[in-house]
Amino acid sequence: MRITDIRELSVPLQGNIANALVNFSEHTVSLVAVFTDVVRNGKPVIGLAFDSIGRYAQGGILRERIIPRVMTAATASPGSLLDAAGTGFDIAKLLQVMLRNEKPGGHGDRAAAIGALELAFWDLNAKLNDEPAWRTIARHFGSEPAVQGVHVYAAGGYYYPNDTTARLRDEFRAYQDLGFNAFKMKIGGATLAEDMARIEAALTVAGSGQQLAVDANGRFDLATALAYARAIEPYGLRWYEEIGDPLDYDLNRRVVESYAGPVATGENLFSVPDVNNLLLFGGMRPGHDVFQMDAGLSYGLGEYVRMLNAMEARGFSRGDAHPHGGHLINLHIAVGLGLGGCEAYPGVFQPFGGYPAGCAVGCGLVKPTGAPGFGLEEKIELAESIRNLTN
Repeated sequence: MRITDIRELSVPLQGNIANALVNFSEHTVSLVAVFTDVVRNGKPVIGLAFDSIGRYAQGGILRERIIPRVMTAATASPGSLLDAAGTGFDIAKLLQVMLRNEKPGGHGDRAAAIGALELAFWDLNAKLNDEPAWRTIARHFGSEPAVQGVHVYAAGGYYYPNDTTARLRDEFRAYQDLGFNAFKMKIGGATLAEDMARIEAALTVAGSGQQLAVDANGRFDLATALAYARAIEPYGLRWYEEIGDPLDYDLNRRVVESYAGPVATGENLFSVPDVNNLLLFGGMRPGHDVFQMDAGLSYGLGEYVRMLNAMEARGFSRGDAHPHGGHLINLHIAVGLGLGGCEAYPGVFQPFGGYPAGCAVGCGLVKPTGAPGFGLEEKIELAESIRNLTN
């Protein structure tokens, strides 16, 4: 068994929406395919994955550095990349190959590029086992999977051109009709007074603060962060997310010390040292605050599990982890590792956001279908991109 080809396709996100800092109309995502010489039903078995949502594609890094390293190793010694049984790929060995000649630090886009390819090998191994990826993940890491599904929240509430509170209410009602009972919306892209009006409009649909989270996307300085904290605290919101710069652990700590509600952060932390610094200096409270690291942005699933281990070593639980991303890959990871839940993008960020129709949604629970791997082939919106990459 050997790797015969690896390809990357940069796919544009659809829609003209914005958070407090970023308009996503120009954003792209790296879709990756790993081809093998294993043939099933007349076709080669192919591993598929992507980095995540909300950044840019990493085609240059993948094509110029990461993919050539793997293909060189696969050509020189195909057996060296296999697991002990010879029936799957040893992803830890592959990660070492991908990181050859890369210095410590300097994460960012490099971490997302490697994350996309690393996750494609998880998809590939699950397909070689003819099972959904969450089963492969649970068995490999010895975790207790959430076989009944995980709790999800519908992430939306972005800023649109000519936006209104009525449009925001209609958006969340549409998510309710799909079976979601918890929601997240953006703040920081308008004045505090305007954002408070938007929060109150969203609460008319969510019903209570515990069903609504707000996300500043790293926009606030300390004074603004504390002003928003004072304004939203009476609502008892689900959480207050990504308050300031993700590496400003002191700001996070100072808000935590002043704000009784839960805070959430971590989607822009791409390595175990970053997470350790958050644990040491960010003031996060076990059983109260939320960690949102995303495997697709942080070197893949292996690094993500090491982040969970760092959390657990400092008194936090996997129930405190809710991965960012709102897509099928993180749904499988959340189920396979028994996490507290995950994000969903039912109405935005196509063709990657959300889940195929076969995923059960009810009372806020979602679980993957029985499709082999991450089941990306079941997502109708991705079909054209997958054909363009693999044909």
